Amino acid sequence: MSDSSLNELFAALARSKFRARFRLNAADTGYLRDHGLDRVMQHAADLIGQRLAPARPKNDGKQTPWKGHPVFVAQHATATCCRTCLQKWHKIPKGLALTGAQQAYVLKVLKQWLERHANDHPTANDQPRLFDS
Repeated sequence: MSDSSLNELFAALARSKFRARFRLNAADTGYLRDHGLDRVMQHAADLIGQRLAPARPKNDGKQTPWKGHPVFVAQHATATCCRTCLQKWHKIPKGLALTGAQQAYVLKVLKQWLERHANDHPTANDQPRLFDS
């Protein structure tokens, strides 16, 4: 996916009142800072592989919690939370297991959202920003 396609996606997500409301809270920001983006993306790969990649995920539409991990928040913000949202927003059809390329695409979207929003919540004690913008 090209950078311009990702920019178009994020512009569309920003126009959605529902998707645009998602932000990392202090606990999410702290988790991201403590574990690092690389480790969080490893978690994301595991979560996507287990909860989103199957052709018919268990509890599809309800498999992604609303909070508790920065990846969950990012999934809702980027419409990568269930197969219905993947189909609607990303044109990835339901009923087929995600290919490796599709999983890599989802991870790229999640990573970019996390990079864009990691500094939304002020850090305690004036700690350095997680990622420079």
